Amino acid sequence: MSTVAFDPRNAPADNKPVIGIIGMGDMGRMYARRLNDDGFTVIVCDRPEAYDRLASEYQGSGITAVPDGHAVSRAADFIIYSVEAAYIGDVVAEYGPSTKIGATVAGQTSVKAPEKAAFDKYLPADVDIVSVHSLHGPGVTTEGQPLIIIHHRGPMEKVKMVEDVFRSFKSRYVYLTYEEHDEVTANTQAVTHAAFLSMGMAWRSEGAYPWEKARWVSGIEVIKVNITLRIYAAKWHVYAGLAILNPAAQRQIEQYARSASELFKLMLGGHREELEKRVWAAREAVFGWSRETDAELDEAGGRQPILLSEDVLDQFSLGVQDKNAVEEPNSHLSLLAMVDCWAALGIRPFEHLEVAGTPVFMLWIGVAEHLFRSRDRLNKAIDAGITDRVFRSDDLEFTVAARGWNECVNFGNFDLYERRFKEAADFFAPRFEEAGKVGARMIKVIQDSQRAHK
Repeated sequence: MSTVAFDPRNAPADNKPVIGIIGMGDMGRMYARRLNDDGFTVIVCDRPEAYDRLASEYQGSGITAVPDGHAVSRAADFIIYSVEAAYIGDVVAEYGPSTKIGATVAGQTSVKAPEKAAFDKYLPADVDIVSVHSLHGPGVTTEGQPLIIIHHRGPMEKVKMVEDVFRSFKSRYVYLTYEEHDEVTANTQAVTHAAFLSMGMAWRSEGAYPWEKARWVSGIEVIKVNITLRIYAAKWHVYAGLAILNPAAQRQIEQYARSASELFKLMLGGHREELEKRVWAAREAVFGWSRETDAELDEAGGRQPILLSEDVLDQFSLGVQDKNAVEEPNSHLSLLAMVDCWAALGIRPFEHLEVAGTPVFMLWIGVAEHLFRSRDRLNKAIDAGITDRVFRSDDLEFTVAARGWNECVNFGNFDLYERRFKEAADFFAPRFEEAGKVGARMIKVIQDSQRAHK
């Protein structure tokens, strides 16, 4: 296909900035479509070898594909780098020097430390930087969801310009620094990612879908299974970037593996008193509920429960629940380790709900809250960890998986991370579509319940 040149002098004289997007993955495509629909002139590029395909795909759409990032950088007033965090340095090094005078540049990466370093090093001094990050996937509605805006360099009117560009998204603007962004995303995602990635790897190692066992089809297990499948249905690099490139996340994943190992050893050794002391102390440190407080009905803590009752959760199972079956004991080691890790690091993720309270994030920390609200559920989990022998193999596989993910992160090995992720993803792939539908219904019911309590 012949090269299509874009001349900004031919753009409509409507005072709207010309939008340029470098990187046409899922989020880049969503941004391009939404901004084009809102009347902006949008020019896009991906890897040079993908130009012909991209130009053919967007022919007649109103979105103009150009051969490379140089063409975007020379023409656009507001340039968004929508590339993987691992490659942001290389991409900005190549195309950043071509940025036209007075343009504004943003990055739509989930980890901002490498983005900040790349922008500071490679962008000309006469270019402004107002970065962004939509804290949701491309398939989630933008309305009401947090959109991080980072004013790093340039006059305040450039922040106003970015706000105006994204006005049609109806997102909730949150203003942070680069450093604050990475701290918040680590505190809300690093440990939860490690937990559910480890669950998936453990189930894959056992070679059986969890919902085919009676212990995994009801109540709290419904959330575990659906979140795990939702994570493995997504792109591996999203989780790898956060884990490997965010220093705060690295520390948290290391502590999570340590918490899982230490709690499992207490269970193996039958050290009930020490296990109880540690679990109840973590509950108070993270949630503020003493051992004597049962917050099941929100008697303490000042919050409505994020999740719903067991009866409601049972409606969303991927498996078939036998109502006459006796509930099998479960130590919930993955969730005990999650809260133990937060306590060890002094993290209270609920403090970030106003900033990063996306529906998926609410599920992630909500499942831990669900277990720890009830003294009865927590006591049963501790008892299962000490006395149950049937579930012990599951906890062993989980502990090994948690340590394996930590090793990937410590080594900074993206290839190993990708291989491990795809092994489990391929195992669960036949059920992704069904799990996605179930998860979407579950999120909607939870959101409706929360609105009803406001």
